[in-house]
Amino acid sequence: MYLKKVDGPRAVTLSDGTILTRADLPPKETRRWVASRKAVLVHAVSHGLISREEVLERYDLSDEEFDLWIEAVHKHGIAGLKVTAIQKYRQL
Repeated sequence: MYLKKVDGPRAVTLSDGTILTRADLPPKETRRWVASRKAVLVHAVSHGLISREEVLERYDLSDEEFDLWIEAVHKHGIAGLKVTAIQKYRQL
């Protein structure tokens, strides 16, 4: 079996015990960002599965947008990433 060479680990264990692999990352062509996809990228970067720079380039995201995702996850969990909850959580 052939494995493509990648920088960094192929899998990481999250704090809740689940395993996150590169196969769990959203496809490169993703344009509809639901909370669960945003959370996967935030967890992947924070646990060292993929670099921040690679995420920004691969998914064509801005620094500011990704920073908002990280801040929302740290303050409110995955619920903070839902578009319907943005106004509610930003007022706090």
